[in-house]
Amino acid sequence: MEENKNYNKELSTVNSQFSIERNSQLSIEKEVVIKTDKLTKRFGDFIATNEVTFDVYAGEIFGFLGANGAGKTTAMKMLCGLSTPSSGDATIAGFDIYKQTEQIKKNIGYMSQKFSLYEDLTVIENIQFFGGIYGLSNKQLKEKSNELIEKLGLQNEAKKLVGSLPLGWKQKLAFSVAVFHEPKIVFLDEPTGGVDPITRRQFWDLIYEAADRGITVFVTTHYMDEAEYCNRISIMVDGVIEALDTPANLKQKFSATSMDEVFYKLARGAKRSE
Repeated sequence: MEENKNYNKELSTVNSQFSIERNSQLSIEKEVVIKTDKLTKRFGDFIATNEVTFDVYAGEIFGFLGANGAGKTTAMKMLCGLSTPSSGDATIAGFDIYKQTEQIKKNIGYMSQKFSLYEDLTVIENIQFFGGIYGLSNKQLKEKSNELIEKLGLQNEAKKLVGSLPLGWKQKLAFSVAVFHEPKIVFLDEPTGGVDPITRRQFWDLIYEAADRGITVFVTTHYMDEAEYCNRISIMVDGVIEALDTPANLKQKFSATSMDEVFYKLARGAKRSE
């Protein structure tokens, strides 16, 4: 147990330094790939997201946090082109959220904790199925499938049903499939739920690799240690963004020693929950 605590402490230090380095790089590049302006979604008299405004940059790892009922899922559905806003504006990878939803879907990847792979298909069948959906040619599919299987060390499992794999392997495969077509943005909805700390760290290695290739990572998580790995974090409360900054700046602003403390100070005032 003590060994595991020391390991996580070391990871936190390493990844804080990683975020500092990436933030310095992003401050120079500043290419906006997600831009929202007063984005709002109403369901009758209920306002799920209320005039949400923020920018996300190319290659940034952007944490989108909030307690249950804060409006995260509603906001993400709008950004993915799956739900039409009630008002406000947004562009995703340069495409209008109202008029160009099909172009948005072609330029993003998506991974959900609940469903990302077909468990009754083999590993290779899943890779080729999703690669085909993303429009890769047969030649690209063959080459990239072999590269991916080798990279993940799944040579012996390539013809096994995904349902037979351990959860950690499924999660890493699901993420790899989500960025198989090199999208401009990948949306990750609580991608590491239920996996052990070591596997979560390996998963974040994949996230870092994607960000280094210029893919913007938009991630929701309930693990506050993972929030420390992001370049910037937004925290939603009751449908509005109450805070948005780097982890270091947020901890300083709220006189906190961890993102757990920051999150608690903001979320404890929430009036609604799912």
